[in-house]
This record gives sequence, C-alpha cells and structure tokens, in this order.
Amino acid sequence: MIPNQITFNFDNSYSRLPDIFYENVNPQPVKQPKLITFNQALGQSLGIQNLESNELLAETFSGNSIPNGSNPIALAYAGHQFGHFVNQLGDGRAVLLGEVTNGQNERFDIQLKGSGKTKFSRQGDGRSALGPVIREYILSEAMHALNVPTTRALAAVTSGEDVYRETPLPGGVFTRVAKSHIRIGTFEYFIAQNDHQNLKILADYVIERLYPEALGADNPYLEMLYAFSDKQSKLIGKWMGIGFIHGVMNTDNTSVAGETIDYGPCAFMDEYNPQSVFSSIDHHGRYAFANQPQIAQWNLACLASCLLSLVDKNETKAKEKINAVLTDFSTRVNKTISKTMIKKIGLNHKKKDHAEHLKKLLKIMHEEKPDYTLSFRHLSDVINNEEEAFKAQFTNKDLISDWINSWKTLLNKESNKTDDIYNSMNSVNPLYIPRNHLVERAIKLAIDDNDFSYMLELSKVLENPFIKQDVHADFSRPPKDDEKVHQTFCGT
Repeated sequence: MIPNQITFNFDNSYSRLPDIFYENVNPQPVKQPKLITFNQALGQSLGIQNLESNELLAETFSGNSIPNGSNPIALAYAGHQFGHFVNQLGDGRAVLLGEVTNGQNERFDIQLKGSGKTKFSRQGDGRSALGPVIREYILSEAMHALNVPTTRALAAVTSGEDVYRETPLPGGVFTRVAKSHIRIGTFEYFIAQNDHQNLKILADYVIERLYPEALGADNPYLEMLYAFSDKQSKLIGKWMGIGFIHGVMNTDNTSVAGETIDYGPCAFMDEYNPQSVFSSIDHHGRYAFANQPQIAQWNLACLASCLLSLVDKNETKAKEKINAVLTDFSTRVNKTISKTMIKKIGLNHKKKDHAEHLKKLLKIMHEEKPDYTLSFRHLSDVINNEEEAFKAQFTNKDLISDWINSWKTLLNKESNKTDDIYNSMNSVNPLYIPRNHLVERAIKLAIDDNDFSYMLELSKVLENPFIKQDVHADFSRPPKDDEKVHQTFCGT
C-alpha cells in the first residue's frame, strides 16, 4: 500500500525566532504538477521517507501538499545589489518548508522555489519559469560533484501552468536543500531598521547553528567572522579553480553558511579570460571572474559592519578588530587561490618558482584564450609524453613548448612519483563541467519539446566530473562558434 504522505523529521528552529524574521505563508498550489526528477540519494540521506510514488513526490515538491510538521515561511532580508542597498528584499518566490536533521545531527533547510507570492514578492508573481529550475538542478548537483560547497537539488517539478515573462513560459518548482538560507543581507535587514536586539538574536542563532566552535571563544562574534571568512576564502578558491562565475554576488545572494547559493545568471568560463562576464544584468563587469575575490571581501565587510556593536562596544576598537578580519581574508583568499591553481599544474604551492611558472602559463592563456577546463585537464597527459591534446589548445606552439619544457624540469625535482602527480592533477582538473551550451540545450529541449532526457543524461555525466566516461565526446568538448552562450539571465 502506497502511503498518502511523504514523511519528514522536521525541527523548525528558524520559525521559533521572532515574527519579524519571516512571514508565515503557504505555497500556492499549482494546476498540474509532474515530477521531472527526484534526488533519491539526497532524500534518503536527509531521512525523508515514503519516496516511492512519483505522484506523491510531485504533489509534495510542488507545494500542493504540505507535509506534517512543516511550518512554511518566507524569510526576510535586505541586501546590496550591485553595490546599491535595498532595505527589504526577502523570499519573493520561495517558501522554506522546514528543517531536517540527518544521521550525523546536521541540520538542513528544505525550500521550495517558484512556490507563489509572499509579502516580499513586490510586483512579482512568485513563480519560476522551467528554465531556471532546470539550470539550478543541473548546476548545484554538478558543483557538489566538483567538491564545491553548495546548496543541493532535491527535486524538480513542472507546474502545468505558464508564467509570463517577455513571453509565456512553462512553469516549474525547484526544491533546494541548504545548511541555512541566512544571508549577509539578513543581518543588513536588521541594521537597516536599527534593530540591535534582533540583530543579536540572529547572530547568536547563526553561531549556535553554523559556527558552534565560536561559542567558547572570548569574543564569539569576532570568532564567527573569522570562521565565515575562512569558509568564504575556500569557496572562492574553489570557484576560481574550476572557472565558475557566479554572476550576481550581491549580499542577499551570499550565504553565511559559506555555500554557493542562488544559481541565476551563473556560468562556466570556456575560453580563458579573467574579465569574463556572462550575466545580462552585470553591465559594468562588477562580478567578472577575476573580481570575485575582491567582491567576496567587500561582502564580508558588509557583514562585519553589521556586527560592530557586538564585536566591541568601543567603536574604534571594533573597527580595528574587523579591519584585521578583512586583511586576514585578503591574505587567505589569495593563498587559497594560489594553492588551488598550483595544484592544478601538479606543483608545490610553497615554492616561489612554482608560483612564477603558474603565472607564465596564465599569461600565455590570457593571450591565447584556450579552453580553461581542457587546458588543465590535458596538461596531465603531457606527463606521459602525450602532448597533442594540450598543445592543440594553443596557436603559438613554440611558446607553449618552451613552457612545457620548463614545467617538466620543475616536475622532475618533485619527490612525488609521476603517476601520483598525474592522478593528483586529474583529481582537481575536471573533464566534464556543466558547460553553458549544454545547460542551454537541456533547457531548450525541456521547454520546446517537454523532453527531459538530455537534462537527466547530462546530470548523470556530471556526477563523475573527474573520471573519463564512455559517453559522447560532446559532453567534454568546448562549444562551437554557433553554440557559444554570450549572456545568461536571472529568470526572475
């Protein structure tokens, strides 16, 4: 007998905070929900039960059926959007169903996106077109497989209704799992209202939930800042290593849990260009690939400024302590990026000449604009004297040959065996990434033909990005000229 409800072990701590933190609001039912896909492995790891029925999955993860123990809320927050402060944003098309804990006593939010209007919707309809649902499902699970801290994809559902943007588009609902949906903008929301009482409640909640190691520190709020700074520096290092461009690094899109969140106009760089911008709304390149470390520091400064009075009652001393955090972040993120990139070429990040050799390669790549992913992936083959695929990425063969010769000299001085270096490089240099044109193909087939087979096939390939698979070569090759994606869109 099929049960009539999916079972969650909810424990909704955020909804126990004061009412100003959220709005109680139920998802708005959709006309005819149908399940596209459900992440069974993730669902089971979260202790969710009764997952056998696709119809029940569709009803639950569209918002049509609210499970027992759920307390649906839309979170309040503010944010700096492209440097301009907006004092109230909030979940305008998302509802947090609740929180669950897994077998390791880790807490996770389960949120529906595209679930209808809330008081934070402003002029929006609270819905999501199908395209952004597919994009976030593919991207977030791909990032997880690439070992990047990220929100996860639990389910994708079609709504059976059109949403109206420039044209009518089929709608969908996406289910996101996160360690928390608290953002830097959540702190900014209370500062904007000069509400220091609830700001402290929020800070204490974040420490207890996300940074419990800070509880025993002399200054828990300062310790939280350092801990978040560390997570953020590692996250940015991961992004830079795989050529990921978030595209909209606003403070309301920056999770205080240190996870990648809000896959809107994000993209993966094809040709190497540090100034790469894909987002259609990033008119001045604020969030270009090379700018991401500096923007992360700017966002950290926004969070730190909210915590001034908690860090130290003496404003001068508080600013000194916070400036130390910001300086520390700059050092951390640059070291992390350097370490990440030097590992990609199989060398030791502690040696100065290795860092210099990396710079030479990046300079050549900047001039030649080879494919970012395949250049590093094929470099490992050079260890086995298979140079053709790597050299094919470059037009100036003499220049890259000279670099290879110098690189081999450095490799020969390493204590590690060549097989170990080869395997190490292939463990950090993916062969498969969610290339923009592949994601767009998946979206087009879904929208135009109601065909989700390519989306599911691509997602399956991306589960093992570092291992060569017996699949069509199209999954690893760069786009042809007529396939290149030049702009990406938020979808709101």
